[in-house]
Amino acid sequence: MKMLVCSDGSESADRAVRFAAMVAGACKAEVTLLGIIEEAGPADVLLDSLKRGQTMFRDKGIAAELVTKVGNPIEEIVRRTTDTAFDLVVIGAVRKEPRGLFWLSSKAYKIVKEVEPPVLIVAGKVGALKRILICSGGKNYIDAAVGLTGSIAQGAGAHLTLLHVLPEPPAIYARLPRMQETADWLLNSKSELGVNLRREKETLEQMGVTAEVKLRRGAVLEEILKEVTQGNYELVVTGSALSRGLQTYVLGDVSREVVNRATCPILVVRTRGPSEPFDRIRGLLGRIAPPRRLGSRRKPRGSQ
Repeated sequence: MKMLVCSDGSESADRAVRFAAMVAGACKAEVTLLGIIEEAGPADVLLDSLKRGQTMFRDKGIAAELVTKVGNPIEEIVRRTTDTAFDLVVIGAVRKEPRGLFWLSSKAYKIVKEVEPPVLIVAGKVGALKRILICSGGKNYIDAAVGLTGSIAQGAGAHLTLLHVLPEPPAIYARLPRMQETADWLLNSKSELGVNLRREKETLEQMGVTAEVKLRRGAVLEEILKEVTQGNYELVVTGSALSRGLQTYVLGDVSREVVNRATCPILVVRTRGPSEPFDRIRGLLGRIAPPRRLGSRRKPRGSQ
């Protein structure tokens, strides 16, 4: 695994480096510690922070490469991830007043949007890496997240939970007897959801990871946040998707709110697939011949 760990010398960056050292140590990763200062001038605070970071990685048996840059942090991170293929980017983030759509510093969201590798955002408490939660929509587009998180869990000896939230049935069916859907029942079913969750669980177990599937029922965001709080997880994994421009990534409403509200580090992993509305629409349009313009008629053969 190749990790890019970003720091500006701030307290939030130090927390991110500390958590990144745990992940890197667990995965025996190759680490580049990127220090960025926005303006040329004294950089003693940043250099001291980077030296502490190198020591943290050294204590985990990792010899981190140290790189320093002067410039715009987002541009430097994008440039670095474009020039070198990293498996994971780690950043620290500062929480703002909880209002509006985005509760973290704007830089954190822009980095998630602009870089291709998965982004680990450290904005909350940092603890021992023993319990990890993957928010699964039950589709195979989360497979990349399962593989990456499985590698982290394997090295850290962490327990991993795959969470899927079942929607409540429409009100019109409220009085009908409710099927007692349990994780075991679902995993033994032949439904698409059951097959995908079973495959994800088996993939993790083949990696030597202790994994369980947990079901909740209700509003997706509300139930995810309940599980995050009640489960005392040290890492939560969610997804992002390509934007309509197909050049940047965006956080959907649920993923964005998980990033906003979770009090532990969040790993945002790229998801791709035909489930994205734009891809589905584009695929359908590609099969339909473009309509003729009004008033145009094909000329008879041989006419001038």
